[in-house]
Amino acid sequence: MQSGKAKTRDWVLEFEPQAAKRPDALMGWSGSTDTLGQVRLSFATREEAESYAKRAGLAIAVAAPHDPKLKLRAYADNFRYERIR
Repeated sequence: MQSGKAKTRDWVLEFEPQAAKRPDALMGWSGSTDTLGQVRLSFATREEAESYAKRAGLAIAVAAPHDPKLKLRAYADNFRYERIR
């Protein structure tokens, strides 16, 4: 399985949950009355996301992106014999 890098450069604006999720009595699914929890807005740059939040009057908290730690391996490493001592 491989992880792609599509849409990893986008900035995403998500709303904090306003109401706790609770299980449905009949089906057992989790649900909430908070419809903003379903909204995710994507922006090409951080400045676009921040300007949208300012125009909408939203308080924002920016989570800085992190660089993934790459573990480079060859396919043949899956079949390499390692002696256990």
